[in-house]
Amino acid sequence: MGKYLPEISEEPIVVEVPSHSSFLVSTGATGTKFLSAIRDNKKLTGLKCPSCGKVYIPPRTHCADCFVRMSEWIDLSGKGTLTTYTVVRYQEPYMPKEPPYAYGVIQMDGADTGLVHMLGEVDLDKIKIGMRLEPVFKEEREGSILDIDYFKPSA
Repeated sequence: MGKYLPEISEEPIVVEVPSHSSFLVSTGATGTKFLSAIRDNKKLTGLKCPSCGKVYIPPRTHCADCFVRMSEWIDLSGKGTLTTYTVVRYQEPYMPKEPPYAYGVIQMDGADTGLVHMLGEVDLDKIKIGMRLEPVFKEEREGSILDIDYFKPSA
């Protein structure tokens, strides 16, 4: 069987596939309310499941566990705990910042899910899981998750 297989090179094959494209996507009623609260009030909100009580941020229309529709909006403090992170040290055209920078999953106080976002005002070599973080909002906001510029360490 082996005599029919081609010899495998030890050099990796690299293929360039340009794939950056721009398109518009509707956020729907739930996403619009979430992003509007960030834009208009510098406020993070989540949706609470009426069955199990789980709070989702970013909010979703149905509970992932119970499959019931959610409609109870919860105001969150914006503070949370870093549960995991990565440091980006290379540039791609679709990235929102110049490297190096970090982003992580922030377990928001009062929520059961984490929010992925960029970290700032922190030494990239001193980021620690368990750090307490709070959002820094842009002055000019337009209704995007990037209206939160980054999360910084909080006391």
